[in-house]
Parts: sequence; C-alpha cells; structure tokens
Amino acid sequence: MQTLTPADVEHFLARGYVTIPGCFNHTFAQPLIDHAFERMGYAPDDPATWTEPIRYLDHAHKFLIKDLCPRAWGAICDVLGGEGRIDPTIHRMETIHFSSVESFKWSDAFIVNLRYGADEPWRPPAPDTARWHKDGSFFKHFLDSYEQALLVVLQWTDTPPKAGGTFVACDSYQRVARFLADHPEGVTPGACSHLIDQCQDFLELTGQTGDLTLLHPFTLHASSPNPTGRPRFMTNPPVALKAPLDFNREDPSDFSLVERAVLQALDVDRYDFRPTSPREWYGL
Repeated sequence: MQTLTPADVEHFLARGYVTIPGCFNHTFAQPLIDHAFERMGYAPDDPATWTEPIRYLDHAHKFLIKDLCPRAWGAICDVLGGEGRIDPTIHRMETIHFSSVESFKWSDAFIVNLRYGADEPWRPPAPDTARWHKDGSFFKHFLDSYEQALLVVLQWTDTPPKAGGTFVACDSYQRVARFLADHPEGVTPGACSHLIDQCQDFLELTGQTGDLTLLHPFTLHASSPNPTGRPRFMTNPPVALKAPLDFNREDPSDFSLVERAVLQALDVDRYDFRPTSPREWYGL
C-alpha cells in the first residue's frame, strides 16, 4: 500500500469507500470554478441566471493526478492493485460522440448542483430517493467489468450537510455483487437499481474542497437536494482497467481491494467467474 492505512483498507472492505482529504485547495479550484460559470453563461452571484437545477459540463482543462496529488494517485492504485492494472486511455461511445476515459487525469468536467430539489423539503437518503444508479451507462455490466473500475467523487467546493452532497448506499455493493454473480450473461445499465430496496446503510457525502472519495464501482448512489442557494461543484472522473477483474488469482495477495470486496460479498475465497455472453458497448 502506497497511501492507504490498514484502517483505510478495513473501512473500504466494510463500507465500500475511503476518503483522502485535501488533494488540492481553494486557490487551485476557484479559477476553474470561475471559468465554469463563464462557460455556463451564469452569474455566480445571481441565481436568477441559473436556468437548470443541475448542469453537466465537458472538460476545459486536464491535470495528471500524480502531479496534482501523489497521495490521491497512490490511493487509487492501492484500491485497484497497482498502476500497472490501470488503462491510461479507453475510448467509449456516449450519447452522440466518442470520448476518451483518461484514467491518469482529472479535469474540470464539473457536475454542478445549482438547486436540484430545492423546491421540496430536504430529506436524508432513503430507498425512495430518486435516481439511484450504478455508474456505467455505455456497457453491459458483468461481475468482472473493467470499464468502470471505481466510483470517484471529487469535491471542488466545500460541501456541508444538506448542500447537494452525493447520496451513497454503502451496503449496496455487496448486493450488486451477488446480483451480477447470479447473472453471468450480463445486465443492461440500470438493471441493478432495484436493489436499493434492500439497502439500509446510507451516507451523505460531505467534505471540503479537494476531498476525494473512492467508492466500490458497484455502489448505488444518487444526486441529493441542494436548497442552500450555493452551487456545489464535483467531478466523477472515470478509472478503467486494462483487463477484467479477476476473482481467481493464483496468489491471494494479488487480489485488489475491489476484488477482495466482491469475494467477501460472495462469502468465498475465490470465484471462477466466466461471462456467458459477449461484452457489449452501447452506441458502437
């Protein structure tokens, strides 16, 4: 382990996530946020100009993670079993265009929660919260899928409670793992969302500017209401692997934390998973 402590490892295996604080500061983040307001055509101090409750931006700048914050890159490598397993670039088809998943870089492709759900009373996360989902809209999902190897939440603004922090179902990844193990033929994006009804351990991701949270890729999560009048900026940078997850490695010490968590959810020491249908990328 380069960055994670034994306590971090146990926390990831128990609740499916680990947080690395302070990967960058306000001085680094604020010019990018100011530029994002320019790109959106919104005035940061005039909510009347914010025409959408949530805005998804493409990137304007990119940064090598290991240069910006070596601790963050070390943590990502720790969770995934080493830098050698991470694919620097993988191409995918989105709604109308190709994009490149650059696992070694972060960018200012912000998800800006301006006032989502602000017209209703704030409620804590629960199974009936809207839009629970597992990331990965562009591929068929298998137990060993490599296209979305981590769920990454990077805070670009301070996110106090009840201010739009991502809702997380911490105990969902175990249920998703068992569901995918039962469906070696693969499932379509969205097929796991119903498992939220079985979950009980919910979390609102709060934090400070520059905080990084790495979550198991099977984790169900959702946007949360932001009634504060203060925009919440975050990014969800993708991380892809060069090869599918392997739950049957010859040396047990070679299992990544993501793989160990799945084996723990299945209550086995190893698992010889083999897809029974071809992998598919939607839109190709």
